[in-house]
Amino acid sequence: MKNIFSFTGARKIIFGSGAFEQLLEYVDEFKGSKPLVVLDGNLSLTGFKERVSGLFESGGMGYILFDRVEGEPALDLADEGAKIALKEKCDLVVGIGGGSTMDVAKAVAVIAANKGRAKDYLGLNKVPGPGLPKIMIPTTAGTGSEVTFTSVFIRKALKKKEGMNSPWLYPELALLDPVLTLSVPSNVTAATGIDALCHAIESYTSINSSPLSELVSLEAIRLISSDLRTCVHDGGNLKARENLLLGSLYAGLGLANAGVTAVHSLSYPLGGKYGISHGVANTVLLPYVMRYNLPGAMEKFAVVAEAMGEVIDDLSIREAADMAVDAVEALIVDCDMDIPLEALGIKKEDFPDLAKAAMTVARPLENNPRKVTVEDAVDIYNEAY
Repeated sequence: MKNIFSFTGARKIIFGSGAFEQLLEYVDEFKGSKPLVVLDGNLSLTGFKERVSGLFESGGMGYILFDRVEGEPALDLADEGAKIALKEKCDLVVGIGGGSTMDVAKAVAVIAANKGRAKDYLGLNKVPGPGLPKIMIPTTAGTGSEVTFTSVFIRKALKKKEGMNSPWLYPELALLDPVLTLSVPSNVTAATGIDALCHAIESYTSINSSPLSELVSLEAIRLISSDLRTCVHDGGNLKARENLLLGSLYAGLGLANAGVTAVHSLSYPLGGKYGISHGVANTVLLPYVMRYNLPGAMEKFAVVAEAMGEVIDDLSIREAADMAVDAVEALIVDCDMDIPLEALGIKKEDFPDLAKAAMTVARPLENNPRKVTVEDAVDIYNEAY
């Protein structure tokens, strides 16, 4: 057991069906009088914008809507939102949507308060001070962005993904309402759910895990693997949605404290160069990186298999560890997400460049239980092809 470890996350977490209806009470807690509401663009088109409007209007509170966020957001979107927040003198930021929307909302909050530019804050600990108070409300069970200190963006000119990583990005409040996830389409449920599983497995096997992070990561693995199939094929099952969102929350806490590993390093270039969504990219690579990592964390992968419901009695550690990969592959197939890189339009001749780009996503590689070289990365891409 590690003698010294820390554990951080959102300052306050509220979880429960119907919790969204109390949003204005929580805005009041932070003395907010004119929030900037950052809303997922696709969600805005479904009529959810009217629901948000009704909530604020019924409480007699003004707000400013910024609903231009799409998947894999460009960096300049954060600057655009911050300009609006400053112009309208907003005193709080509410992010409602998937990981991309919450990432933009968190970045907007720190840019507006520090009056900088998004590109100045890319990297580790580049944000100089606190942001506007932030309330994050996930509508998918996936990224865990509501409890992390990271915001990830596409830099279109460079064709790469980069992130802001700072304790000032932690939300003051994470508000999770499983009811908001009931209408998520099955394909999005699958991609975001396996993304959350990826966070849980990576954080559990990270060399920087702690007894506390391992606790939440393992529970995330258990919850996600037991209920994701139901959510994909019976999306109206509220109990399953509750378990999946709780699993996503736990995975986010594990990620924030132990870090992710090589799956993320290899998936970032797929998003930057090809625009592949984060959840899909992680899903495609997860079993192949797991199999590569087995020798570096054999006992942990055996525990992962057990957490996923596999019977490992009387098996060797190696056999049990192999079952973790088999269980993940079966889950991916059952969720209709068995997609090779070739089907995503990835070109084999790009593998060397993708591998070199993956090596620049250094922090996840430092957490990985087995060293990864450029050649190893190319081999993993080939396996996933």
